[in-house]
Amino acid sequence: MRGPSADPALLDEAVELARAAGAMTLKVFRTDGVRLLDKGDGSTVTEVDLAVERFLRASIEERHPDDAIIGEELPDRPGSSGRTWVVDPIDGTESFVHGVVTYSTAIAVLDDHGTVIGVTCSPAAGETVYAGRGLGCVWDGAPARVSERAELRGAFLTTSDQEDWPVEAWLAVRDAGVRVRDWGNAYGVGLAVTGRVDAFVDYGLAPWDLAPMAVLAEEAGGRFSVLDGSQRLDGRIGLVSNGRLHEELLTLLREGVRDVDGAPEW
Repeated sequence: MRGPSADPALLDEAVELARAAGAMTLKVFRTDGVRLLDKGDGSTVTEVDLAVERFLRASIEERHPDDAIIGEELPDRPGSSGRTWVVDPIDGTESFVHGVVTYSTAIAVLDDHGTVIGVTCSPAAGETVYAGRGLGCVWDGAPARVSERAELRGAFLTTSDQEDWPVEAWLAVRDAGVRVRDWGNAYGVGLAVTGRVDAFVDYGLAPWDLAPMAVLAEEAGGRFSVLDGSQRLDGRIGLVSNGRLHEELLTLLREGVRDVDGAPEW
């Protein structure tokens, strides 16, 4: 069931928070003020990631004390309202650290029916893409729509990197004539739902990566799913497309994945 439309005021609030978080990152972007920390799992994190997530959590807790919060860097906060905020303070930390403008702050709000609000703010690129269930998808004040492409050959698909791809999937996509570019993370989702590329995919994702995708894609006229075709947030591999190419791309992207229905392995 699709569920009730989003509260426009709540969508405005999520956009406001994402932009405020983005402004925090811009203060130290491309400066010597970015200090790397040891996250323990080999991934990159900075003091800025932690500061931004603390800001977002404090703001949400003050405004919505009964809402749950899930974030990338800090422990989950339980809630009693039936609503959950999912925050990724800097999606694309490697881009941020290296002075590349494609990093974003991502925020999603979940209710009993799935994702009701999704926001990606890419402050260094100067753009914000956001959607609320039943309210449409917006790209910096204008309606956002996916592309009209119906043919796989020549389609543009963006991703964060190809290191996590199964070799078989990479070869299948290449041989189908799809043109792959590394414009990824939440910024790549924004590219897909605004029609600048035809699809976005990433392997090895977490719930805070996947959470905004469904509402952004659907409100822009496209489709989101993990490899088994569902919209689970534990599916690890997320595909956002214009909808017309979705099933063909899923077939290609399943190549080399041994467990499509569970947590995929390759």
